[in-house]
Amino acid sequence: MAALADGSLAPERRVALEARVAASSELADRLAEQQRAVALMRSAAEGVEAPAALRARIEAQRGLRRGRPPRRLVLAGTATTAALVVAVAVVVSELGSGTSAESFHAALASTNLSPGAKGEATLTKTPSGWRIELDATGLPRLDAGRFYEAWLRNAAGVLVPVGTFNEGVRVTLWAGVSPKNFTTLTVTRERADGDQTSSGEKVLVGTVDTGG
Repeated sequence: MAALADGSLAPERRVALEARVAASSELADRLAEQQRAVALMRSAAEGVEAPAALRARIEAQRGLRRGRPPRRLVLAGTATTAALVVAVAVVVSELGSGTSAESFHAALASTNLSPGAKGEATLTKTPSGWRIELDATGLPRLDAGRFYEAWLRNAAGVLVPVGTFNEGVRVTLWAGVSPKNFTTLTVTRERADGDQTSSGEKVLVGTVDTGG
């Protein structure tokens, strides 16, 4: 992933890895993190420059010592290298000290409307909201104005829609409410009939495991 981020990955391997990244939000996040690290390190390297007074002394030494490597120039290079090492260390420290994203899991069971269906969901906190990665089996594909819709529900029965889909393989949904408060995850069958409320036709039901 680091080689892909800095452009050093061989072309024949790049195509395959880019395809995997495009199909996985987790790999996309890791690549973005690597790219940020590369950008920070390059920025640090470009921004390190000897002070004007030091550069003037170096030029003066060059004039006096045409036949010898200027000692102060070597020192300046050493200082630049040291500064770059410090910058890289800061980048690595910042990336390594970050805590992992808050994440919960939910196992979804079938109802009498979907015998044999089941699903798994992972809910991960991001700056944009909660990303819900759902993978379900046993649900027939719905088309022609029919679709599935996922909901989060709290203890008071308030429903919040988190996304629609046609079949349950590798679905990504988004929620603007916390699963710590809206702990029930359901999937219903819906129609494009202008009614935005739930049909009540539940095909999957599960409880978010928040560890509480």
